[in-house]
Amino acid sequence: MSERPPVTVIGAGIVGVCCALYLQREGFRVRLVDRAAPGEGASLGNAGNLGFASCVPAAMPGILKKVPRMLFDADAPLKLRWSHLPKALPWFLRFVANARPARVEAIADARDSLLKRLHEGYQPLIEDAGAEGLINPSGLMMTWESEEAFQGAAYALDLRRRRGVTFDILDGHEARQIEPSLARNVARAVFIPRLAHVLDPLKLTQTLARNFDRRGGEILRASVRGFEIGPDGPRRILTENGTLDAGTIVIAAGVWSRALAAELGTAVPLEAERGYHVMFADPPLRMRVAVMSGDRYIAVTHMADGVRATGIAEFAAPDAPPDMANARLVQRHAEALIPALKSDPTSQWMGPRPSHPDSKPVIGRSPRFPNVFFAFGHDHIGLALGGITGKLVGELVAGRAPSVDLAPFRPDRF
Repeated sequence: MSERPPVTVIGAGIVGVCCALYLQREGFRVRLVDRAAPGEGASLGNAGNLGFASCVPAAMPGILKKVPRMLFDADAPLKLRWSHLPKALPWFLRFVANARPARVEAIADARDSLLKRLHEGYQPLIEDAGAEGLINPSGLMMTWESEEAFQGAAYALDLRRRRGVTFDILDGHEARQIEPSLARNVARAVFIPRLAHVLDPLKLTQTLARNFDRRGGEILRASVRGFEIGPDGPRRILTENGTLDAGTIVIAAGVWSRALAAELGTAVPLEAERGYHVMFADPPLRMRVAVMSGDRYIAVTHMADGVRATGIAEFAAPDAPPDMANARLVQRHAEALIPALKSDPTSQWMGPRPSHPDSKPVIGRSPRFPNVFFAFGHDHIGLALGGITGKLVGELVAGRAPSVDLAPFRPDRF
């Protein structure tokens, strides 16, 4: 195969690294650029779930009644820096508009079209990098602490069921037979047996990035400041360390993609939905399955180096200082759900999830410049969708028809 023109992927999180690997497989010479080392942004701190069942969007019917109450409840998972409200308000208005049942169904279909290909996207990359040992097929348990709360999740469960997700509905006793560490007040649960999780999301991204390097890719540590635009599109990439020839560009920089896309003529309503985690390095238990609480809006997962609890959706500027009171809230909820975790956590973390108001990523060619492609905005499912997004970007840049209909993810849909 003759060598194809060079491609620069901006963003070295899990999505950017997967894009770079698939572009290599298409025969391109690829450069990966990020201000941080691979995987050290939002990809570092997630719950690790390869959530093929995550077709349910964030905006669901009835959300308009819940949001104001949650914003003023200190124990609720939704937080807003009030100084950020003027910038975030248009996003919230679009978010609420997407809670209409017809929109929910369409968004669930779109998310599902990608999630169904989760393993297809990852398998060749993980096998080639020798990273199979980082994947744990333990299953996922979703819990509720009252019958009323469980019944309130009926529509979300039905969305999954109608899209082919199989699961077992359990009472509290049955749930504790599978995961004995659950609190006694867990009343109902759903167990998804086929769902796997990553034991160390950072190590997975680093392992894939090392394989990209081994295959001849270039990894450049630099902050992208902008572009030099010519009559046919961007021809130079401006970084803190100088300029780079543009060639073809893939923007996969998570929440930082908004400013880069705007400079390239495409406005997207991308917000930093900041999440927090706490790590328990030496917990006195070994969890059998990953757990998500439908009441507490947290996930608790046994990782390679301990137990991680994740949660919170904080809307603030992506580079605003973290409020570790949110991490402590996640810790309290985790200790209530898994009582054996009551100990001092070994670390706390915050990272900005890149979220659009319709809970869908942008994947596609720039509407303005033919040498620019977008791959960002995966909100809570960036880890799950990294592989298939990379495959689709590889197909697009190579000029082939994508293996998934990308109309729902087009950059100009807003």
